[in-house]
Amino acid sequence: MDTQGAQSSGTVGNTHAQVGQTWYFAFPLPRNVSDRSIQITRVRVVDPPKGMKVVGYAAYNRNDTDGLPLLALKGEADTPDFAHLKNYATAPVTVKAKRESDIFFQARIQIVLPPRAPIRYCQFEYQQGDTKYTQTLDCEMELKVGSPLG
Repeated sequence: MDTQGAQSSGTVGNTHAQVGQTWYFAFPLPRNVSDRSIQITRVRVVDPPKGMKVVGYAAYNRNDTDGLPLLALKGEADTPDFAHLKNYATAPVTVKAKRESDIFFQARIQIVLPPRAPIRYCQFEYQQGDTKYTQTLDCEMELKVGSPLG
């Protein structure tokens, strides 16, 4: 998979997060740079920082969400209604050779304490033929507790 996605060169985040909020964080869009299809079987945040609890993972078609929502707060008007969209993570997600996927993976994260550090890495497990791979990618996301907006 390609390691140079949208989150490979910067940090997405918010400085007005609140304890108790749930945020949706999109992983880098899978891009298969090989000559054969791959099947993504699992994703995860690597070592979530204290204060952030991963409460679930899902996968959605970016055509159903009007693009790739890198970071979205549950309940906001511009946040997709993920509960009513098809979750593609219930089966392996195929990414064709030399293609970028329309399916993106996301973590649902709850703030349980003021986070002490950002999320730095996410991990994809995938298969190509009979061979299994694990790849860790940069996907930096930082939530800081601050004064509420509005």
